[in-house]
Amino acid sequence: MIYAIASGKGGTGKTTVTASLAAVWDGPLTAVDLDVEEPNLHLFLAPEITAEEPAFLEVPVLDAARCILCGECAAFCQYKALSLMGKTLLVFPEMCHGCGGCIALCQEGALSPGGRELGHILEGSAGAARFLMGRLRVGEAMSPPLMRQVKARLRRDAAGDVLIDSPPGVSCPAVNAVMDADVIVLVTEPTPFGLHDFRLAVEAFRPLGKPLGAVINRAGIGDGRVQDFCREAGVPVWAELPFSRAVAEAYSRGEVAARAVPEMRGMFLALMARMRGAAAASNPEEADHA
Repeated sequence: MIYAIASGKGGTGKTTVTASLAAVWDGPLTAVDLDVEEPNLHLFLAPEITAEEPAFLEVPVLDAARCILCGECAAFCQYKALSLMGKTLLVFPEMCHGCGGCIALCQEGALSPGGRELGHILEGSAGAARFLMGRLRVGEAMSPPLMRQVKARLRRDAAGDVLIDSPPGVSCPAVNAVMDADVIVLVTEPTPFGLHDFRLAVEAFRPLGKPLGAVINRAGIGDGRVQDFCREAGVPVWAELPFSRAVAEAYSRGEVAARAVPEMRGMFLALMARMRGAAAASNPEEADHA
């Protein structure tokens, strides 16, 4: 089963929850950091990285000697990665989305496949768990292509359950991270900003048709409006993690809350059980097989 840990906004404790779940998980597990723009799960799980390789996006390379300046490739590209300026065809690799349509369209063979480096894919182990992450190249604007390559690596060598530390928000990267999950866990906080962005996340992810539950982090610092919304929207609250100085201190030292603060371990074990229960209720045949 694939469990995506997501959030409407950054800073709610999504990575803290993912790392603690990984620490208490009682079966084969792969922990994946798909927040490729700012990955930080490795700071807590301290994996031993055994492989690192660059990831590339296919982009067109122009052979100007073959180009007849027909302009069909530029007219085809919806992202303006090619532009015909007078008697010059310009190629902008940074704007290319890698569909390959322009290369297939060119009858003269003036466009051939090349590569733009997106970032790196890192793999290793964190204790008994397999670890996988993507790290976007500085200056690269598009994270979903790198995320898809990380997920392809995950599917190729999949074994046991998967915990995905997703990017925050509800934009394309966040949707890309959760779309293949069996269960979505939304981490929020009882603040006005937390509630606002939590609403957006529920609206964005619920149409995917996945079991969805809430984890309210730093419970007790605000009011009960997040809980009220969950009741009204029919979103089960799977855990309420109290506001804790001990957890904050553990976080500042790069420690996993479920290991550093004994009373937190039971909360994450209970959260794990509720996540598995939601997965089993949604797909009992796969749950029984697992």
